[in-house]
This record gives sequence, C-alpha cells and structure tokens, in this order.
Amino acid sequence: MAGSPTLRRRRLSAELLRLREAAGITATAAAKRLDWHPSKLTRMERNEWRRPLPRDVVDLLDLYGITDEGRRERLVTLAKEGRQRGWWHPYEAELSDQYTTYIGLEAEAASVLSFEALMVPGLVQTDDYAREVMRSGQAEIADDEVERRVELRLARQRVLTRDDPLRLSVVFDEAVLHRVVGSPEIMRVQFRHLLEMAKHPRVTLQAIPFTAGAHPGVLGPFAILRFADPADPEAVYVENLAGELFVEEPVEVERFQIAFQRLVAVALSPKDTIKLIADKL
Repeated sequence: MAGSPTLRRRRLSAELLRLREAAGITATAAAKRLDWHPSKLTRMERNEWRRPLPRDVVDLLDLYGITDEGRRERLVTLAKEGRQRGWWHPYEAELSDQYTTYIGLEAEAASVLSFEALMVPGLVQTDDYAREVMRSGQAEIADDEVERRVELRLARQRVLTRDDPLRLSVVFDEAVLHRVVGSPEIMRVQFRHLLEMAKHPRVTLQAIPFTAGAHPGVLGPFAILRFADPADPEAVYVENLAGELFVEEPVEVERFQIAFQRLVAVALSPKDTIKLIADKL
C-alpha cells in the first residue's frame, strides 16, 4: 500500500503553489501566460486533479524560473508517480472524491488519530459489523454494492498489517459498546475483535465512559492523519450527513488536535478500556 499517488499529488500541489507565490505571479496571470483555462491552475494547486501531466509541471517550472535540475526532476517525478493508480482504483466509481482522497492519504499515513461517537471505527470493524453499518446508512444500497464497500473497508485495514504498520489511536464513546449493530452475536464477535486489536503493538483503544459527561466529541467523529515526512502537513477528515470535509489549514487542524487531546484526557486508560470491552462478552 506504500507509495500512495494521492500523497504525491498533494506534495506536488503544495510545492507548485509555493513556487508561484515565490515568483510573485498570480494564478490568473500564470494561466494566461500558458494559455490555460483560468481554473486549471487553481485545481492543480488545490490538489483537485487525478492525472497530473509532467508536461504541465515542466511549463510551470519554466514560467517560475526554476532552473535547478535536481528540483525539476523531483517535481516531474512526483507528477509521474501521481498519475499511477492506487490499490483502491477499482472502487473509485462508487466513492466520493473526498473519501477517495482520504483512502489515498490513509494508505501512506504514519498514524491516524480517530474519534467515533456512535460506531466502531472502520479500521477495526469486523466484516459482519461493517456490513450492517453499510445497510443501515442514509441511502438504500443494493446488496452487491454493500459487499463491495465491505471489501473495500477490509482492504483498508491492511495498513495495520503491512511491513511498517500504521499507528492507530482510537477514542470512542462508551455508547459504541451498547449500540447493537446487527445482532448480539455480531456484537460479540466485534468485541472479541477489538480485544485482539488491542494487543496490536501500534493500536491504542480508549473508551470515554458515560460518567465523563459532555466532551468535545459530542459534535461528531473525525480522523487526524499524520505523515512521516515533515513536509506533509497533517490533515483532518470529517464526515456527517451534510457530506465530507478535509481540513488542512494549520489553525483549523490545531483545533482538532486540541479536541483529541481533551478526549484522551477524559477517556479510560487502554487497560481499563480492555476491561470495559471484555465485560460486554
């Protein structure tokens, strides 16, 4: 799962934006100089592209006066790598652009900090639990599409078993353990799976007990993605009935970081969380 083209495009978009600003050229002026549609460069700089053209990158580097061969080669290589298909490509027709981007970034994240208020987080769901979640969503989904979505969710979980596993920190509300999804048997299997996942050296599970009262997570679930390379800034993914949202502005990301810290502070310890889950069996 390494080598996510999504992360390559994100890096390239950020670098092209920095180079244009350093050159003192507006996006409108740059597009006009290259005889491009005004929105083309904007989409590139916002990482709203799927198949970057190395030729376009070369033209921009020429326009911005970038002559260093090493830097030019690195950016053109990012464009080439950004054109590759991710492992999730067979599912893209059924996914939103935002969710596709999330999967692509998750595939190369070093760690994910996840909060869930109502459901077991996707990376630690069993297949039957995931299947019931899909069936009970806001839209009616055909059985074959449900199965493909479950297949995708289980494929995402390979980030926890790859050679360099993702570090996953999960905080969830105790309500997650009381909400019967599917059937009591499905829940028992899910609880046993959570106990197994808690043994994973890079997985931390913490439950917020009902006695904690109100907490920052009452506003909804979110996931913070962190990357090994300092050049890749953290991002936050938020999903609700109104749609999906990526938060990347540092000031806004910091709000979620603080919220997660506060959630961890009121949550049970990993050891006590394990006991809470075990008591449900």
